[in-house]
Amino acid sequence: MIEFPEIDDIDLHGLIDIRRPLDFKHEDATFAASAINRIFSMKSLELEIFMCRSDNFGVLLHCPDSNLTAAIDAPELEPILSAAERRGWSLTHIFTTHHHGDHVEANLALKERFGCEIIGPRDEAVAIPGLDRAMGDGDSFEWGSHRVNVIETPGHTAGHICYHLPDSKLLFAADTLFALGCGRLFERPASDMWHSLQKLAVLPDETAVYFGHEYTLSNARFALTIDPDNARLRQRAAEIEALRAEGKFTIPTTIGLEKETNPFLRAADPSIRRGLLMESRTNEEVFAEIRKRKDNF
Repeated sequence: MIEFPEIDDIDLHGLIDIRRPLDFKHEDATFAASAINRIFSMKSLELEIFMCRSDNFGVLLHCPDSNLTAAIDAPELEPILSAAERRGWSLTHIFTTHHHGDHVEANLALKERFGCEIIGPRDEAVAIPGLDRAMGDGDSFEWGSHRVNVIETPGHTAGHICYHLPDSKLLFAADTLFALGCGRLFERPASDMWHSLQKLAVLPDETAVYFGHEYTLSNARFALTIDPDNARLRQRAAEIEALRAEGKFTIPTTIGLEKETNPFLRAADPSIRRGLLMESRTNEEVFAEIRKRKDNF
C-alpha cells in the first residue's frame, strides 16, 4: 500500500473518507482503488462509487456547501437509491453522458422520486429520457460553487459528452476513455474518437478520470499485446491483476497515467507503430487498427 503522509484516510465500513484534496500522481490509482465502496472528499466535494448492473460504475457526486447531489448517469435504480440513502443525500441532478440504456435506464424513475434536473448531450437530446437541459461542446454551468465544463467526445455515440470540473481536477469520461481503453465505436468513425481522446489528453496530467465500466483487467491484457515493451504498462497490469483478484475497483485513473500506458492514446508512439508495421500511417489509421484488434480480442 502506498503511504500518503499528507492525507488523513479513515476506513469506515469499507468507505474511505479522504479529508484533504487529493493530488493524484501516476502511482496513486492503486491507492484510490483500495475499497469496494468508497467515498472521496476533496475541495468540498464528495464522491461515492458503487457497482450497477454487471460492470457499470455508479457515481454520486455531492457538494456539502450547497447540498447538491448529482448522479453521473443512471445505470440502475436500486444501487443509486441505496447509495443516496446510505449517505443521507437527496438527488438533485443527473449528468447524462450518452443515450445508451445502461446509462439512462433509471433517469425517469429517479426524476419521479426526487424531481432532479437531468442534464445531457444536445446532439442526443431526443434519446435522453427526461432531459431538462441540453449541453454541447464548450458549454459550462455552475453547480453549487463548482464550474462544470462540457467536452463533446463523439465516437462511442454521436453526441457523447464528458463532464470536467477543472477546479477539483475531476473528469467524468463515461464510455469515451476507460482505464487502458476506450469505448467501442458504435456511431462515429475511428477518426472522430481519436480526436475526442485528444481533447481529453490535453487536460492536466493529475486530472482524476472516472469512467463508466470495470473493463480494466481485459483492457490491460489487450494493451500488453500492443505495447509489450512498455515497462510502466507491465507494472500497471500486474497491479490491476492483484486488485481484481481481491475484488477491488480500478477507478479512478489519471490523464497522465493513461498517456503513459493506454494504447488508444499512444497511436503516435514510434514503438507501437513499429510493432503494428504502420510507421508511415496516420495516427487515425493506427488508432483504428488498435480499436479493430480490441474488438476481436
